[in-house]
Amino acid sequence: MGIIRSGFSFLLGTVTGVYIAQNYDVPNIKKLANTALVMAKLVEEKYRKPKKGNDDD
Repeated sequence: MGIIRSGFSFLLGTVTGVYIAQNYDVPNIKKLANTALVMAKLVEEKYRKPKKGNDDD
């Protein structure tokens, strides 16, 4: 009985996801994540402490 219930839930979720993706303007999550990663790298580079180096040797 458990496999039928979980299979039905999976099928219902898939059908709902396909319907929403086709009928609504859903943002591209992969593109959004890549943009956030690039912005985080820029912030890190901007506010990173300078390295303490003894390059005078």
